[in-house]
Amino acid sequence: MLSSFIFITGGTISSLGKGVAAASIGALLQARGYSIRIKKLDPYINIDPGTMSPYKHGEVFVMGDGCEADLDFGHYERFTDIKCSASDSLTTGKIYEKVLAKERRGDYLGSDIQVIPHITDEIKDFILNGREDIDFMICEIGGTVGDIEGLPYIEAIRQLTIDLGKAKTMCIHLTYLPYIRVAEELKTKPTQHSVRQLQSMGVQPDIILCRSEKNITSDIKTKISRLCNTKPENVIAALDAENIYLIPNMYHLAGLDRQICRHFAIFNEKSEEQAEKEIHRKWVSLEHAVHAPSKFAKIAVVGKYIKLKDAYMSLAQAIAHGGFANDAKIEIDWVDAKENFPNIENRLQNVSGILVPGGFDSSGVDAKIAAIKFARENKIPFLGICLGMQLAVIESCRNVAGIAAATSREFSEEGELVIDFMDSWYANGILECRTMSGNKGNSMRLGNYLCRIDPGSLVHKIYGATEVTERHRHRFEVNIKKYAEIFEKTTIRFSGMSMDGTLPEIMELRDHPFFVATQAHPEFRSRPFAPHPLFASFIEAAL
Repeated sequence: MLSSFIFITGGTISSLGKGVAAASIGALLQARGYSIRIKKLDPYINIDPGTMSPYKHGEVFVMGDGCEADLDFGHYERFTDIKCSASDSLTTGKIYEKVLAKERRGDYLGSDIQVIPHITDEIKDFILNGREDIDFMICEIGGTVGDIEGLPYIEAIRQLTIDLGKAKTMCIHLTYLPYIRVAEELKTKPTQHSVRQLQSMGVQPDIILCRSEKNITSDIKTKISRLCNTKPENVIAALDAENIYLIPNMYHLAGLDRQICRHFAIFNEKSEEQAEKEIHRKWVSLEHAVHAPSKFAKIAVVGKYIKLKDAYMSLAQAIAHGGFANDAKIEIDWVDAKENFPNIENRLQNVSGILVPGGFDSSGVDAKIAAIKFARENKIPFLGICLGMQLAVIESCRNVAGIAAATSREFSEEGELVIDFMDSWYANGILECRTMSGNKGNSMRLGNYLCRIDPGSLVHKIYGATEVTERHRHRFEVNIKKYAEIFEKTTIRFSGMSMDGTLPEIMELRDHPFFVATQAHPEFRSRPFAPHPLFASFIEAAL
């Protein structure tokens, strides 16, 4: 079967959940035995989100190959267990960079460069690339229909619908039905306007996925169908869910995957039976972990981007996965490290575990270090991630080894820089070099790196392996080359090292029941059906 293409657009308002919709559709098609690939086309002009504030764009998700991408890729990988790569992530910045490079080389010699056909052709080439070995290519178009930045993307999928034919293409439009409480009524007018705007650009949605907090009646479906030129059975309810892992089965029960199969003329009873079994085995079974866990734990996350939970999307999901692995419901107590805490210990009295996540610059550092000290002294299970590991090292150097000036070059140029900028390291046998004054974009240690685990350590017991691969995103490292003697005065054990033995990757404390920190971001590799060992063990210790 030649690849079929599903284009997912969004209208009415932003943040409706196109990423979860794309991931859920991918999971449902997998349940029917089809292979999938998911791509994201983001209209912003940045090359990638790596230099954006989490408050502007949410979490930056890092793929195995080091590509910094939109947080929706986390949904794609968690729901489907596919491995996304740089060839799945497109931005307007990448398109123009590529087109202008061609223009400078003379590839368009004699032509003036235009949005149509040059920009749209690059978008189409990106969408079509890699279709040879998969059944379905799912493409999420970022932003909201009507945004000026997104016009070339809508034009590109319009052209592809003609190039490939309707039998091989489908547009799913995610929209919103607001509920007016005073009138006790769902309103369809915003959906009508959104669809008409899409139609005015030459794209007719085949399925309208209606996000709503209330049930959608057959009358509303009929109304949307008539006014939006779509079959009534292709107006699908996308009700709010208390947990995103309930959504694939909700979509299945609403008939979404069946209508997709009917559109592509691949619906049959055998596929339907397989889907029912597979969806029940995975997604329905997961509902028990969501609704009826037998245990409970409260975890404090002490971070600096607390006011926007999307900034810690993968982290929150990995904590939930750790709960699934232990039949436990996990309540996250989000502690804003930038608040003025005269005594943060009082804030942490009633938690079962403390986690300090990654972050940048010095804001909130004092509260994080105080939280780490509290976890160390009171034997509370602790997990540090990226900056969380660096601060755990600083805390032990200051308060155990007595080196009051211990700090990081990220915060100060003075003092004992136990955390320092590394200008070179080996990536898969190739020497990578950076400078402090160089470009910020893509300048970090990014993506998959092997780590050698010390036999007999706690993390060896957790992983059950002597070599592991984790994803990284950071500029600064533990300076073990210069400060090994200071570290010896603490109870730190660097139980995970880079393969060449030069960079500490994981630390633990010898005299603590569970105090583990990693330079990597294990949350990116955690899955609901395969919780990351560090998170599963952390939650087990907290329980």
